[in-house]
Amino acid sequence: MKQLFKNYNFEFDKNETKILKTFCKQVLKQIESDNRFFSEVKSFSSILDKLEEEESPIKLTKDESTRLKNQLKQNLEFLKKGLKKSWFLKKMLYRSMVTQYSNILTKYF
Repeated sequence: MKQLFKNYNFEFDKNETKILKTFCKQVLKQIESDNRFFSEVKSFSSILDKLEEEESPIKLTKDESTRLKNQLKQNLEFLKKGLKKSWFLKKMLYRSMVTQYSNILTKYF
C-alpha cells in the first residue's frame, strides 16, 4: 500500500552533510547565471541554507527533496559513465564519489 504522506525530514550525518553542501554549491555555480533555471537556483540555495544551519533534522519541502533526488541521480549516472571511460587515478576518485552518492540515494530517497 502506498503511503499517503511522505516525511521530508532528513537526519544526515556529518559526512553526508558535507557532501551535500559541496554538491549544492557545485550545482549553484553551474546554473546560477542562466535565467531559465530560476526555480532550481531558488531550491538549491534554500537546501544549502538549511544544510549550513547544522540543525537536525533537516526539513525539506517536497519540491526541494525531488529536485535534490533527481539531480543526485543524474550526477550519479554521469559519474558511472565517466568511471567506465577513465584511467586509474580518475577511476579511484570517481569510485569514491559514486559510492557516496549511491549511499545517500539508497538511504534517504
